[in-house]
Amino acid sequence: MRTVLISGASVAGLSLAYWLRQRGFHTTLVERAPALRSGGQAIDIRGTAREVVERMGIMDAVRAHHTGTHGIAWLNTRGKQVCRMGSDTFGASGSIVAEIEILRDDLVRILHQTAGRDVEIMYDNVITAMAEGPDGVQVTFAKGKRRTFDIVVGADGLRSGVRGLAFGKDTQFVHDLGYYTSIFPAKSTLDFDGWEFMYNMPAGNGVQGRMAVVYPVGDTGAVRVMLAFVSPELAYDRKDVQAQKRILADVYAGAGWEVPGLIDQMWRSDDLYFARVGEVRVDEWYRGRTVLLGDSAFGGSMGMGTSMALVGAYVLAGELAVANGDHRAAFAQYDKEMREYVARNMKRPPGGPRGMAPKTRHGIWMRNKFMSLMPHLPGASKMTGDVEAAANAITLKPYVGGGRPTQEGLRSSLG
Repeated sequence: MRTVLISGASVAGLSLAYWLRQRGFHTTLVERAPALRSGGQAIDIRGTAREVVERMGIMDAVRAHHTGTHGIAWLNTRGKQVCRMGSDTFGASGSIVAEIEILRDDLVRILHQTAGRDVEIMYDNVITAMAEGPDGVQVTFAKGKRRTFDIVVGADGLRSGVRGLAFGKDTQFVHDLGYYTSIFPAKSTLDFDGWEFMYNMPAGNGVQGRMAVVYPVGDTGAVRVMLAFVSPELAYDRKDVQAQKRILADVYAGAGWEVPGLIDQMWRSDDLYFARVGEVRVDEWYRGRTVLLGDSAFGGSMGMGTSMALVGAYVLAGELAVANGDHRAAFAQYDKEMREYVARNMKRPPGGPRGMAPKTRHGIWMRNKFMSLMPHLPGASKMTGDVEAAANAITLKPYVGGGRPTQEGLRSSLG
């Protein structure tokens, strides 16, 4: 078995394509977007995922694209800093902001170059049907001819199309976490000095707690803005970006600090991510010749999604190589290797979204006071879910195969 179809050309899919290619498999990716996806938030690379990045030979390129952020600062109602938490407070991987932070689109671009310029990617296309037989999976696409592959990998996110076709409807697997989040780029004249800023607002405008997180991207004045709020589900057309902007404008109307100016920039931006946040819970990550990877299998963690995707891609490709393509043996071993690591990293810190976005002014004050004291309390890392230990809770096998792109080659191709 040597032909693999991967649905989703993002972190999980591109990483898997790289490792499979190193081990002699032929991979094809199918991606809904018309090109590599741009935009998105800053993402952290934590724990064992750092070792995967090292083994891919791309750590220098990743560090060269670091956002420059080295911690998070909480602001009071006047926009003044009341406490900070550095990226090294609980180890390189254990703080709210990790020591390695990179924009999602920069990491995707690096992974694409690493996977190979000639990797086959079917853009602007989706899988519409799959029929498994004794010799493979016949796949029907929205565009183009049917093709048969030895296995199919769903690396296509929280609302995975592959999971829907092979496992069932989202309602069985995606569990609502009670809040919305959004990301968009903007400009700011604030002096961040390498810190992310978090500003909270109490309940209002028909929703509960609200927060705005703004962080710098380099030293050009470019920032990413994350607006998140706790609310019951809202009715709107999920494909209507203007409707999403209206929701955000209504929810944050009358907000203080820099929020009004950021909302003005949001209206002019053509790059907005807006989603209801959920958590994926799947008892089995594989069925027949179909297997899930990344957010389609274990989406919804607090800051570990990228790292689990990188580690999962390494393990899945390695087990397929060890099993000489026997998908039954490989998938079972992939599940065994990853299950405890994923379980530990899916645990959410105390308080959940209401801890990040309290609904009263007093709750915001108490949260800020607690965050200022927490680094000095005994056992403080446990209060954040002991992320450092969880992020390192798997030992990578030395799977055969490899081959590393040169750092010089990556620098010349990425610019």
